[in-house]
Amino acid sequence: MGCRQSKEEGEQQQDQQGVVERKETPVASSTVVTTTSMSSPSSDSIIETRARIEAIRSSNPENRMAKHFDVEYYNSLSDEDKASLIQCCKSGLDNHDSSMGCYAMQPADYDRFKPFFSKVIADYHGVSIDAKHTNNWDLSGVEGLPDDGRLDLAALGLPELSMRVRVGRNLSDFPLPGAMTQDDRINLEARMCEAFAKLIAMPEYGGRYNSLTPNHADHINDDEYKQLVKDHIMFKDMAADPYLASAGIASNWPYGRGCYVSEDRGFVIWVGEEDHLRIMCMRKGSVLNEVFDRLKTALDVVSSIDGLEFAMSSDYGVVTSCPTNLGTGMRASVHIPLPKLTSDGTDAKAKAVCKPLGLSVRGIGGEHTPIGDGGICDISPRARFCITEAEIICALYKGIKLLKEEEDESEA
Repeated sequence: MGCRQSKEEGEQQQDQQGVVERKETPVASSTVVTTTSMSSPSSDSIIETRARIEAIRSSNPENRMAKHFDVEYYNSLSDEDKASLIQCCKSGLDNHDSSMGCYAMQPADYDRFKPFFSKVIADYHGVSIDAKHTNNWDLSGVEGLPDDGRLDLAALGLPELSMRVRVGRNLSDFPLPGAMTQDDRINLEARMCEAFAKLIAMPEYGGRYNSLTPNHADHINDDEYKQLVKDHIMFKDMAADPYLASAGIASNWPYGRGCYVSEDRGFVIWVGEEDHLRIMCMRKGSVLNEVFDRLKTALDVVSSIDGLEFAMSSDYGVVTSCPTNLGTGMRASVHIPLPKLTSDGTDAKAKAVCKPLGLSVRGIGGEHTPIGDGGICDISPRARFCITEAEIICALYKGIKLLKEEEDESEA
């Protein structure tokens, strides 16, 4: 989804996971990747934009873009930077009900416009304005890790469940999706196809790439695409999402869009969604370490491929289009049956129980979709920023343990 109203902003409708680690190159704050040129704002347009922001601030105080837009800071910028900042804010200007209202357009934007973004980030993630993120996949010493190091849901009395872990990444030498041209999208896809060829040649991955770009060598037809969407392997056309459309992220569909799928369908990489890449591992089982460790291994393989350098910020960690995913860019989830907590046919009780546990609840098709048969819900930790990757997967395990206790004690 786009940056809208819930804690799961910045995530796509159907729920899959993925992204990349290592060989992630910090982006200098002065770096601006070349993209479509923007004209300097006129005096009239500046006045009009400021008036619109003030109106949104009054009518929709939850819109963080409007809430933290500082006119004095804006006036201190060059004409070029003014235009760039307004482009970052366009989604919130067009969609007043957005609770975030802004996207980064360039890999360096979080550092380039830190006086603006630091306030938005602190507000959303509940951290201090000068908070710095640290990435760490090492489970050693993480609070709540069982003595044997196994995050085994069977030990909690649960059956095998659908387990998913995903991360998002962006290449450091391309504009972020909101500022990409059609040629940018096609060129990024071509760059990734070189990497996919290496994965396909590896027996532990194999599989194929599925492109939506017309006349691409790996192009799939509409029926094949619809089947991948139905199987929760591929993402949907983003044009229907007003937040992504306003931000420019949905532009040029379907050029530069596709997904790599491993032979066992347990490792997937989306190309051209809200971030350049969404990299994910999934399987049905009970040991969360299995998907977590496979994703980390796969990320190391992908990031070791020549020509793939991922955007990082020394303060904010993994650079993502939406500030909600900044830091780890990671989401870890399970599909768990909660028949008692959903006995009224809704996830309202489950959400009430999960909120103080730091967990988010979705339907099995993603945000804003219904719960599944038998009360199956998608459960994941909310935090992305100022938390490590290892802490997220352990938080999922601890949260599920407490959630199961609540489900067992609940009356249908």
